[in-house]
Amino acid sequence: MSGHPTCARCGRPVRAPGIWSNAWRCEVHGDVEPAAPVGLPTQERLSRDLKASDVPFWLPWPLPAGWLATGVTHAGDDRHGVRATLVACTGPNPIGGPADLVIIAEEVGVGLGARWAGLPGPDPGGLLATQTGPHAKVHAAGHPTALWCVNGSEDRAVYVGEALGRWLWMILWPASAGVFAADHITLVDLRDAPCDFDVPLGPLMARLT
Repeated sequence: MSGHPTCARCGRPVRAPGIWSNAWRCEVHGDVEPAAPVGLPTQERLSRDLKASDVPFWLPWPLPAGWLATGVTHAGDDRHGVRATLVACTGPNPIGGPADLVIIAEEVGVGLGARWAGLPGPDPGGLLATQTGPHAKVHAAGHPTALWCVNGSEDRAVYVGEALGRWLWMILWPASAGVFAADHITLVDLRDAPCDFDVPLGPLMARLT
């Protein structure tokens, strides 16, 4: 893992805490949670990240045929702990061609999910289309979990729900890959996986860099 922390809300460089402030600071969003550099979810990376997190690291399991894990990161610092996590996967689009999937768990107000969803605010707010029944359902840590579409970006499909007391975001590119979310996906929390759990890895997802 290399690189420097960035703003969870926009990806810009952040200024580290100093003598005048104990918060990480973005020139656009002020005090923010710093996002760690992205990397592959190797056993070495996960053993370091998972033990420090009270927030789930969600992974579709079993992975659909042809899909691989292609990225992981988190947002938070020593003062607040991990407040958001991201796991990325890449594989075939059910409609045809390749597809990318980013799954984010986060506490309210962090903004990592909204950033990858292409939304302006830190949380889905009024863009969450809850006027109807859920648009997709997944099983997260053994519990049925409803997801709703979020309006805003035309180049991707965005679903949001709540699991284990945090926002759960599923963001897919291109938008046609949104049918993936309707395929009765099961999400496991990597914090609960055995130490020898073997995550199939691909190259780092290009859009994460």
